[in-house]
Amino acid sequence: MFLLTIRGLARSLPPNNLAHGQSLKNNNREAPSFHRQMEFEYGVLQRLQPGLRRFVCHNPGPFTFKGTNTYVLGEGEVAVVDPGPARGENVARLLSELRGEKVTHILITHAHSDHTGAVAELISRTNAQTYGRPRAEDDPARNAKGPSGSNFVTEVAFDNILSDGGRVRGDGWEVEAVHTPGHAPDHLCFRIQGQKTLLSGDHVMGWNTTVIAPPEGHMGSYIGALERLMDGDETVYYPGHGGAISEPQRFVKALVLHRRWRQGDIAEGLRSGLTTIDQLVPKIYANLQPDLAGAAALAVFAQLELMIEKGLVTTKQPGPISRHQEFVLTGLEGERLAELACPD
Repeated sequence: MFLLTIRGLARSLPPNNLAHGQSLKNNNREAPSFHRQMEFEYGVLQRLQPGLRRFVCHNPGPFTFKGTNTYVLGEGEVAVVDPGPARGENVARLLSELRGEKVTHILITHAHSDHTGAVAELISRTNAQTYGRPRAEDDPARNAKGPSGSNFVTEVAFDNILSDGGRVRGDGWEVEAVHTPGHAPDHLCFRIQGQKTLLSGDHVMGWNTTVIAPPEGHMGSYIGALERLMDGDETVYYPGHGGAISEPQRFVKALVLHRRWRQGDIAEGLRSGLTTIDQLVPKIYANLQPDLAGAAALAVFAQLELMIEKGLVTTKQPGPISRHQEFVLTGLEGERLAELACPD
């Protein structure tokens, strides 16, 4: 059920389960090289490179890792990227660290509450302008609840709407917005001009893979956005949770391959006679912790949704695609999965 998620579900599967590519036996491939090391101190702005600082919000957990990363662009008159959740003293501590400086811009990667919950408070204390991509009026995630019982989406009434390629400039800094849907429909990454640096939000994280959970997430959009990022010339990504990602194009290519290999796992399971998501999950993810079964089911559902779109899979019964359908191969999967597994 969609309400299982999403605030945490999108990051709920730890590396020793889904993120590290547990698969059907006799599959010896390697998963992306995730890392969980991160040097930081709560409540302290850390300089990462000229014109870029990081503040780690104190909201650690299985869904947020060490906490949400808030970034500060510029010096003097600055932009804050993703102020974090509406909890604790994060905003007060951030502004204390910025004493003597002025927040003029607030940039948002996406409207999940662990990134936008503190926007209203930061606006009230700084009168800064907001920049981001609004959600559709018919967004199914509106008013959906996360595991804590609170809304996992906190929307922002943006002063300035950003489209793909839109640019925002401030005192000594400039970013380009890159629309990267998949994890969330409104997701933006930000290219820092002149620094070969990308703020990758929750689209690419080094500590864990992102579970794409329909209808909030869409696997085809996610993979397509990853492929676009492979064309970039960035030398480092700074994500919404966890530490920096070096050699980012290589890492992103591994993520794409990992997702495509997972389609092969699902095809193999269907070929063996399995027809439901509940049957596929324990076959694909051996030794899965029981509390992650719901997340794994949504991950498989997202892949099946994409495989249906590509003509590889169909449902046994007519009607809308749902987690409770029975699924079968169309007979076209062999050649097409081979193509998917070998991107340029």
